Amino acid sequence: MGALIIEDNRILLVERGKEPLKGYWSLPGGAVETGESLEFAMRREVREETGLEVEVLCLLEVFERIIRDAASQPEYHFVLMDYLCRPAGGTLAAADDASRVEWFTEAEIVDIRITEGTPAVIAKAFRRIQR
Repeated sequence: MGALIIEDNRILLVERGKEPLKGYWSLPGGAVETGESLEFAMRREVREETGLEVEVLCLLEVFERIIRDAASQPEYHFVLMDYLCRPAGGTLAAADDASRVEWFTEAEIVDIRITEGTPAVIAKAFRRIQR
């Protein structure tokens, strides 16, 4: 699960502190634990990674990402559900498996090391917010 948290025409991204994709910027989020609703899991994961409380607005995108190893064998296979969110409290701070958290404008994300597919879903989120 990923959270597209937008405020003041900026989106919140986390720099991954662990593999897979350590050092890449991505959406805050993570896995659903047994027995959790999707919305509860989204809010928990965002709080654990960023210190923020969020209001989940809607499901924005569902897609899969397969990461292959050096021998082209599937190493990770994720089905990702990205939710549009807005901040609702808390104090921003990198936590859990994030090494940094920062706000970016849409234009600034072209200059960072970012996970595949993330710029497209960010653009979709900005279009949705501007309606």
